[in-house]
Amino acid sequence: MLLSRRSLLLNATLVTAAPAGMLFHRSAAGAELLATPDLAQALRAGAVVAAFRHAYAPGTFDPPGFTLEQCTTQRNLDDAGRAQARRIGAWFAAQGLQPSAVRSSPWCRCIETATLAFGTVERWDALGSVRTGTDAASSQVAALRQALAKVPPGRFEVWVSHQFTLSALLGESTASGEGLVLRATPGGGPPTLLGRLPPA
Repeated sequence: MLLSRRSLLLNATLVTAAPAGMLFHRSAAGAELLATPDLAQALRAGAVVAAFRHAYAPGTFDPPGFTLEQCTTQRNLDDAGRAQARRIGAWFAAQGLQPSAVRSSPWCRCIETATLAFGTVERWDALGSVRTGTDAASSQVAALRQALAKVPPGRFEVWVSHQFTLSALLGESTASGEGLVLRATPGGGPPTLLGRLPPA
């Protein structure tokens, strides 16, 4: 089947818009990773973390009075978000990449993202949603940097967190389901961003 000129232009735009080291396209199912040779190799080499914002959860913020122990009181993934989480795990499996640990914010949308993508998940308060600029946020960022520095060569971890938490850690915005491949910097400063895994 011959592609129309409009389709060819659209495909060219999507490919050239991909960050260095990454190539992806959009299908009816959404953005799908085709290959990330540089980042896949960085994950295999280890001493890095793939830090994801949770998959798509409609709305903004949690309802007033929500509790971490009751998922029904929180903003949660919808069917599109659950499918997105599964695609994240499928990409890692297709690359033969097995994280040494999968850690998640205690919020239900993060735990569900991590569970659907990878199975076994460790809840970790340091990945919880932060209020930027507070003492608690500073403590969480310090804990995340320290943990990142302890990931050894040959191993990598996956973290699932929130927009505000990842922004506090790195100063970068992330889309729902997007991953940041991070390496610790000497001296405990902001992590080095090796690249992004686009939303699946």
